[in-house]
Amino acid sequence: MIPVNSEPSTPPHDQPDSPGGMASPPGGLLVVKVGGGLLAEPGGLEKVGWALSSAGTRRRLVVIPGGGPFANLVREFDRAHGLSPSAAHWMAILGMDQYAHALADYTPRARVVDDQAGILGALDGGRVPILAPFRWLSAADELPHSWDVTSDSLAAYLATLLGAEELVLVKPVGGGEELVDPYFRRALAAGMRWRVVGAGEESLERALAGQ
Repeated sequence: MIPVNSEPSTPPHDQPDSPGGMASPPGGLLVVKVGGGLLAEPGGLEKVGWALSSAGTRRRLVVIPGGGPFANLVREFDRAHGLSPSAAHWMAILGMDQYAHALADYTPRARVVDDQAGILGALDGGRVPILAPFRWLSAADELPHSWDVTSDSLAAYLATLLGAEELVLVKPVGGGEELVDPYFRRALAAGMRWRVVGAGEESLERALAGQ
């Protein structure tokens, strides 16, 4: 695990936990990566946000955002102006931080966090932690700086560090290996369960329920 160097912060839109707040649900940890592609689906963000909040009352889960339109802007800038691989890598990950705040706005009981301590604190307070990953990933910096390493691989890597039981990738449609990037399998812990589910499908709620 990456050492924790500071206390988690509370974002402006969040409210402090009450002393009698909901306890963290039991069970193994589920990591849910929410892709930016669902923004093209009418009501997709709202549907997924409510599903995450509901699932968070029944099991321990951590949300990792994709890059969404923020990372796409980095791709466009890279194509137009030619960034170094490292600059593009970190700019895209900062895009994931921005999407984390957007997801939190649509997820009741969400809290944006940036480290393991923040995740644990949110879970203990009955919140849904949404990880803004730049701080953690820049401290570790173990993955290649390449567009072949997308937020799918970053989510697999973070799920591995967190010792997750399962990784669920939420995309506009469900599928399998054909929907993940070339580095994904190398970032995923051996034996970790994973699946790709569509944001508008019943399989999303089943996946979040562990079915």
